[in-house]
Amino acid sequence: MSERQPGRPRFFASLIRSCFWLLALLLSGQTHCLSQRLSATEQLARQYPDSAYRLIKIKLDEAIAANSKLQEGDYLQQIGLLFFHQGSYAQSIDFLLQAQKIFVQAKDGNRLARNRNELGTVYYYNEQADKALAQFNEALAFYRQHRMAHGLAQTYANIGHIYEKRQATKLAYRYQKLALTYSRTATDTISLTKIYENLGSIFEDEARYDSARYYYEYALDLARKTHDEIGQIEIVNNLGDVFRKTNNYQRGLEFSQQARQMAEQKGELYQLSAALRDIAKTYRLMNRPDSAYEYIERSRNLTNDIYARENNRQIALLQTLYEVERKDSEITQLNAQKQIDALIIGGTVVVLVLIGVLGAVIISRQRLKIQNERAINQQNQEIFRTQHELIQAELKNKQLEEENLKSQLELKSKELTAHTLQIIQKNQVLEELKEDLNAILKDDKRDQKKQLRQLAQKIVLSFNQDKYWDDFRNIFDQVHPYFFNRLTQQFPDLTATDLRLIALLKMNITSTDIATLLGISSDSLRVARYRLRKKIGLAEGESLSAFIQRFPAQTQTTPETHEV
Repeated sequence: MSERQPGRPRFFASLIRSCFWLLALLLSGQTHCLSQRLSATEQLARQYPDSAYRLIKIKLDEAIAANSKLQEGDYLQQIGLLFFHQGSYAQSIDFLLQAQKIFVQAKDGNRLARNRNELGTVYYYNEQADKALAQFNEALAFYRQHRMAHGLAQTYANIGHIYEKRQATKLAYRYQKLALTYSRTATDTISLTKIYENLGSIFEDEARYDSARYYYEYALDLARKTHDEIGQIEIVNNLGDVFRKTNNYQRGLEFSQQARQMAEQKGELYQLSAALRDIAKTYRLMNRPDSAYEYIERSRNLTNDIYARENNRQIALLQTLYEVERKDSEITQLNAQKQIDALIIGGTVVVLVLIGVLGAVIISRQRLKIQNERAINQQNQEIFRTQHELIQAELKNKQLEEENLKSQLELKSKELTAHTLQIIQKNQVLEELKEDLNAILKDDKRDQKKQLRQLAQKIVLSFNQDKYWDDFRNIFDQVHPYFFNRLTQQFPDLTATDLRLIALLKMNITSTDIATLLGISSDSLRVARYRLRKKIGLAEGESLSAFIQRFPAQTQTTPETHEV
């Protein structure tokens, strides 16, 4: 089996005779269907890829301008195939994916399936067989659903070819047989030719040369009927391979020489290179090294020429792509600049008109505005006088309120002091009574001890009653509003006893009187002060009384009530 060259699919059936005729045909719109346009474009792309690209790009821009999405997808597809034929697979995949996106959005299943087959072929030549197989399977699902024999034949053949290259012979043969069935149903002779050739290739890989020769000869007969001259060259070369592999070197040499002559007549350099290479192999097996060397050198030189030409074509095509994209970018920028300039001019005109109108309005209303301003100034002066009088009245009211508050505060302070003195006197009296009663208890008069002990307990209980402290707290809150609220917010662990001690310290009451008011000894007071310092977190040497005196009271909108 002769080696198949990448980038030269079989649908390039013949060379163009005249590039200018094709250009005139496409640009004049004389073609009446998409298949005719695509065929002509493929022929033009054969030898003039850069001209073909410019031609398709013109049609693509027209389709975009006309917002014809399907035509836009068709031309994107053709650009992708153009790059594929030149071996630029990355660019080909990019354009085919753009076309596929349009066909998906347009929900055109037939175009989408055809594009998937083309994209799968490019993936295959780009050595991405898994992606190629995924595209072929998507196309196959559509053709199965709509029972399109022609599409099924082509897709089954593509899938079979992938399995053949993976050396999965059974799967390859199965899919090619399915392709053969649907190709016969569609009476597609061109597809039948390719499928028979594929079947021959499968049997050739398995060294079943009789079956391979049968299918190759059948494919050759169909190619002659359809005048597929390039296909004939490839099949004749394959027959030469079969005869060579079955040791019939003379017969194989005849077919290879025939393929060489046909390729030279048609100018098919790829097929010519393959034929020369196969002739060299045959001469080597016939133990004619000089002839083998001659033909292998001719094949190598021809291959170098082919790749040099292809590189030049690819460079010319990529240069054309770059130039077209650069020109498109420049045109886009110029159009954008024109739009910006038009907007600026229009905006300037509008602004000038508005300025003129505003000037006329301003001039016409200026006198009225001056008159209104005079009237407004007079009204403002009257309003200012009235506001000034009101402010003065408010200031007087505030002064009176402040004086009233000061009087109330002084009264409350005196009341708080008097109330504190009353508590001190009461507690002193109770303390004296407690001492007298304790002295009586020390006497041996047993009949009075029980009653006296109960009386002493009642006096002790009276120290802990909160009635006087409730009155004290109410007066203290009036004199020092929000003091307790700020304390408990900053020191939430303070108890009611702590708050009482702090309140008495705030009033600058002596330690002796504080002990009397709280009903505790001086030692207990010192312990209470020490614990309070710990809760507040005072450092050593810092005065507790001084801290409480300078502790600020924060005004609260809604003060909380705390037990003292």
